[in-house]
Amino acid sequence: MVRTRVGYAGGTRPAPTYGAMGDHTETFQVDFDPSVTSYAKLLEVFWRSHDPTGPAWSRQYRALILVDGPAQRKAAEASRAAYQARLSKPITTAIEELGEFTRAEDYHQKFRLRNTPQLLAPLLQAYPKGDAFTDSTAAMRLNAYLAGHGDAEQLQRELPKLGLDEGGQRLLREAFEKQRR
Repeated sequence: MVRTRVGYAGGTRPAPTYGAMGDHTETFQVDFDPSVTSYAKLLEVFWRSHDPTGPAWSRQYRALILVDGPAQRKAAEASRAAYQARLSKPITTAIEELGEFTRAEDYHQKFRLRNTPQLLAPLLQAYPKGDAFTDSTAAMRLNAYLAGHGDAEQLQRELPKLGLDEGGQRLLREAFEKQRR
């Protein structure tokens, strides 16, 4: 993955916000390099990352794949069928056209990182303007490691590239290990 952001999509209300979402769903948008990670691999991770047979709590909180065009729809539907073959209950995850994506408010972006001031400060200095912080690969990586995603070897390889001092690197390693326990 190159970039991630959270926002609202799948509905018809113009300019949704957290307080006035209308019929939109809270979503997670991923930019990826297909020469490094395939769309099929992202779909595999998606299916493993949630219970696709669970009920939707509401339109705001439902499992959803938003596709951008016929090729993505075909791949998403094929992956759903393959995953369904391994399950005893029917998949309830919807597959719909993307349409418009509206970024969520800043305080929703990179939530774990925003709640770790020692790691947040150097990133905000490096990316002070507009969406540059949210769209940075470094912020995405830090936020993911703070949530315990990735693996220890990957973290060790990337630590020198994340722009953190020794204290920040130690804090990130400790937070990652705590999440992995």
